[in-house]
Amino acid sequence: MLKITIHDGPEALTFQVEGKLIGAWAKELEQSWKTAASIRDRKALIIDLTETLYIDEEGKRVLKNLFRDGAFFRTAGAMTSSVVDEITGKSSTPWRGILTQSIILLLAVSVVKGAADPPAASPTLKLTLREAVQLALRQNPQVQIANLNIAESQENQTVARSALLPQASLGISDTLRRTNLETAFGKRIPGFPGHIGPLYIIQAGPNFSTPLLDLTAWKRWQASKENVTGTRAQEQSVREDTTQLVVSQYLGSLRAAADVTAARSRVDLAKALLDQAADLQKNGAGIKIDTLRSNVQYQNETQRLINAQTQLKTSLYALARLLNIDPHQNLELSDQSEFYQTPEYSADDTIERAYVERPEMKALASQVRSQQLQKQSARDQRLPRLSLLGSWGQEGITPTSVIPSYNYEASFEIPLFTGGRIKAQTAIADIEVKKLARQEEEIRNRIALEVKTAVEQLESAKSEVQVANLGVDLAQQEVTQARDRFQAGVANNIEVVTAQDELSRASDNQIAALYRYNQARADLAHATGQMESLYAK
Repeated sequence: MLKITIHDGPEALTFQVEGKLIGAWAKELEQSWKTAASIRDRKALIIDLTETLYIDEEGKRVLKNLFRDGAFFRTAGAMTSSVVDEITGKSSTPWRGILTQSIILLLAVSVVKGAADPPAASPTLKLTLREAVQLALRQNPQVQIANLNIAESQENQTVARSALLPQASLGISDTLRRTNLETAFGKRIPGFPGHIGPLYIIQAGPNFSTPLLDLTAWKRWQASKENVTGTRAQEQSVREDTTQLVVSQYLGSLRAAADVTAARSRVDLAKALLDQAADLQKNGAGIKIDTLRSNVQYQNETQRLINAQTQLKTSLYALARLLNIDPHQNLELSDQSEFYQTPEYSADDTIERAYVERPEMKALASQVRSQQLQKQSARDQRLPRLSLLGSWGQEGITPTSVIPSYNYEASFEIPLFTGGRIKAQTAIADIEVKKLARQEEEIRNRIALEVKTAVEQLESAKSEVQVANLGVDLAQQEVTQARDRFQAGVANNIEVVTAQDELSRASDNQIAALYRYNQARADLAHATGQMESLYAK
């Protein structure tokens, strides 16, 4: 029989090996080593052989592999000490043995010191689900980009509005001009010079223009306002999607934390049952196979605990990525106790409510209005346009001879023939409106199905939680009764191990059902467009 106990200390991870390190049991030690070595987090790994009774060739092979991987050995007795000396390459020469031991001791001290004095880490950040969502809505890059898109659309609206406002400028020019009179009149005129100049001309003064009637520019400005509204709706859609991602990841992390808690509880139970079997064997009331079977179950539960802890860490890393925080910042969940609760979803979950609240519908409605205005703008290009422009300034051929000059002009323009441009632009805008109508139909159908699916999943998950809770209660009763029967000598511990497996399965089913309920509740909130209002406010 071999018993492997893992002690997770602040400075080292110790594998206490009790019994005979032979055959398949040696391979079990190697497997436990590989599982723990992947998550040791800079801790020293020590193999404690002080309670080991015998080591065969397979055990020596495993210890050699562990030594090559950086393991340190703790021995007592001539047998284990000689085996370790052989593995570590120590000779019979006393001073070489002492030197080798000193080197190994120095390495162990340096590794332990490195583990004991890690770099200064940031303080742990404890977050509730609501705080995590609020942090993501402030720091997530996609949300920040959506905010910048709003600012960009607002600037585009200002550009479109400028076409409706007066324009003014101040100009100063210094010109040297020479004109050929023959090219101006088409022939040479007797008695006139062939050219004028060169003339030095100075001009300085303001220029201005303003549209008096331009329906095309007016519609374009209205369309730009709708674009701002649409961009805001798109930003809300990004916030809803980000909230959904954070909630899902947070719930997944809560599930992983619940798995760790359940696994640790099963390890404690398996250890208690192992101690019970060992005591019965020691007192002559039990047999060796019962103790061996309990030890196997204990090792299995220990491995499950290690896997659950790894899953929790990786889930928290994914949550940190969504929150866009420092990768070195440690996260801790503050809502672990609430994972076992099943809060009701009291919001109005009708499909009509989803049509009103979903940001996709708001964004699409704004796009439809914008395209309709673009269509009207294209059609209005056939209408007359009236504008006023002019300039005033000082003009002369020398700085001392400048006099005021001005030019005022009213422009009235009616398009007669544009080569089909206006008709084509109107047709393009009309096609875009029809495309948006098809998109609206598709989005409405998708939203309706999402709401119906989420409602069904929520109701199903609620029933699953009730059944899973009952299953856990029954499994706990089964373990208690099997343990009492084993203690009384009525049955061997096969019933106990079977009851342990049933309890493990029932616990996993309960955690999975609770996760599905909370996730279905979040899916229904997303389907009705109420993620942020439910989880962030």
